[in-house]
Amino acid sequence: MTTHVHDREAARAEIPAQAKRRFLIRLSAVLIGGMFLDGYILGIIGPVSATMTEDLGLSSLQEGLAVAAALLGILIGSPLGGHLADRYGRKPLFMADMAIFVIGSALQFVVDSPTQLVAVRLLMGIAIGAEYSVGWPLMSEFSPARLRGRMLGLTLIAWYVGFMVAFLVGHLLIEYTDLDWRTVLGTSTLIAVILLISRIGLPESPRWLWNAGRREEARHIAHDYLESEADMADVEHEDARPGTFGMLFSAQYWRATVFVSLFWFCAVAPYFAIATFADSVLKSYGLGGGLAGGVALSVVAVAGVVITVLLIDKVGRRPLTVPPQWLCAAILAIIGLWAGAPSMVVLALFLAFSFVNAMYNTLTGVYPGEVFPTEIRGIGTGFAAAVSRVGAGLGTFLLPWSMTHLGTGPTMLIAAGVALAGAALSQALAPETKGKSLSEAAAGYGH
Repeated sequence: MTTHVHDREAARAEIPAQAKRRFLIRLSAVLIGGMFLDGYILGIIGPVSATMTEDLGLSSLQEGLAVAAALLGILIGSPLGGHLADRYGRKPLFMADMAIFVIGSALQFVVDSPTQLVAVRLLMGIAIGAEYSVGWPLMSEFSPARLRGRMLGLTLIAWYVGFMVAFLVGHLLIEYTDLDWRTVLGTSTLIAVILLISRIGLPESPRWLWNAGRREEARHIAHDYLESEADMADVEHEDARPGTFGMLFSAQYWRATVFVSLFWFCAVAPYFAIATFADSVLKSYGLGGGLAGGVALSVVAVAGVVITVLLIDKVGRRPLTVPPQWLCAAILAIIGLWAGAPSMVVLALFLAFSFVNAMYNTLTGVYPGEVFPTEIRGIGTGFAAAVSRVGAGLGTFLLPWSMTHLGTGPTMLIAAGVALAGAALSQALAPETKGKSLSEAAAGYGH
């Protein structure tokens, strides 16, 4: 009889842990889905760009603007979304930005002018920016410290997979069906609708609630959803104070702001430029390009992220941030300087670039959620995302011009210079946050 009582008590004790694991899986799934959608939306424009340009009669300048519009939208949406997430909570913005995804995706079916195309892609970029500035903070605030790097890194896998799937889907639909380019762009609508429905009923972040002075509600949600007693206790170490934009440049946090923003800028600028125009870049080196080349770049990028995710909570952040950037700068410099390299050597170098760049790009989804405190975690992530998308937008916008007017070699050397700047910055400023609570990671950076 006593044994049965103990068994029942043990079963009751296990239920909360099982429920917490189920919640963490659900939260991870919807956040991963959001990042998949982000990558898909940014990747789908590349395969349809030629058809779209011909149909709408776009100039090279208009083509670059149409491709870069979503990236420029992120410049608006990420700091705005971060500010709203810090002020009004993670949960409301988490729903609102996906609703904007649905609207923007659906509008792509009916665009019929360059102006409309740019406006719709800009709107979707705003939603992507908001997703960055609420998704990563929310994931970091619910993740156990021992798994936080891995869970944040998983969202980057989803982003690269989304980009790769979009490249593949776009090429196949344009090549083998009679579907209009508008329909190909609009394929993101179904994903957005599914994700909007799946987000209904998710809880607010306990850290945000504590910071907002809603302490009992914070304790209740922390008890119901956080994995360990240490994670629950760390919520109560939060400073209950309103966050401001100026705090990003305060004595305590300016180093975090400078590092995360410029590291992210230097990581994504070469990737977006080369990956978006993989077709033309590879062809300029005498390679076939097309579907095989573009997908190959994405596949090795996904492999780079997967390896980083597997290692990040074991070896730490800095070893996966600093050395790969120096290596990436060297690879791009070799491509730029070795003008007569055999085409297969060039392809191997581009694949190596894609792999190594993806490794440290994974950290762009990890550091923002760790080095900023709760009161400015949203706006800090949003500001850094905005700075990074200046780089991504410039790279995407200027690469076609640079390839035409400067040539492939100088263009790759410029990309190498950007990677080199990121490596030097990270060597000086990249922190190690492995295994630290969020309070420890944020509090210790500025000292």
